[in-house]
Amino acid sequence: MTARALTIAGSDPGGGAGIQADLKTFSAFRVFGMSAITAITVQNTLGVRGAAGLPPQLVAGQIDAVLEDIGADAVKLGMLFSAPVIKAVAGRLKAHKVGNLVLDPVLYSKNGHPLLAHNAVYALIKELLPLARVVTPNAPEAERLSGVTVKDLPGVKKAAKAIHELGPEYVLVKGGHFGGKTCSDLLFDGKKFSVFTYPRIATRNTHGTGCTLSAAIAAGLALGMDAPGAVVQAGAYVAGAIRNSFSLGGGHGPLNHFWREDAEN
Repeated sequence: MTARALTIAGSDPGGGAGIQADLKTFSAFRVFGMSAITAITVQNTLGVRGAAGLPPQLVAGQIDAVLEDIGADAVKLGMLFSAPVIKAVAGRLKAHKVGNLVLDPVLYSKNGHPLLAHNAVYALIKELLPLARVVTPNAPEAERLSGVTVKDLPGVKKAAKAIHELGPEYVLVKGGHFGGKTCSDLLFDGKKFSVFTYPRIATRNTHGTGCTLSAAIAAGLALGMDAPGAVVQAGAYVAGAIRNSFSLGGGHGPLNHFWREDAEN
């Protein structure tokens, strides 16, 4: 059977992030992609101008329609917008007994625009972290979820431990916000830490990096990989997508989600 993955996230009309990036990523891995839209954003490469959430019952209905009929081997969560949507999503994931859940705790856009209501963070922690196979916060998100200052490797490890105690099986703290010539992501499984380091690429074209990474992990899980293997494969894929990115618009351009196919042609 064809591997299937569902993204539950917001829409980016510019195509670089959100469900658009997720579906491109699933396709790059030859995984059949499906989507449940949680919010509509108004954005381009220059930033987010506004956003509106969909009614929770409509989000829940999309999830039911997909999972009752087609099913999914993995589910990725991105922008969820509000506490009522989070609760609706959590209820449907539990009802359908979703196991391979990748949670990208989207709190802010690249230009700092809030993408999750301030009062919804607690709902995300309570309702979704215990369901997650892998959670993928960046440094600011890890700080918000854990209450730990994340400025260096000891802080990253402390935050990862604190987040793991909230219920997810694996915590991947992304290192793109730190300076230096390399970027290091840290994976914690509750017992040991694994660090994955990549050369920092000098480019502005990084729009949708977090969405793409979490979607790539979900694709790996859908294909039957274990979580550490999916993380390694996803990191290599994103590094290549950034390295082969291209400029669109006047701001942060998108990754090249199909760079592997481009290299073959």
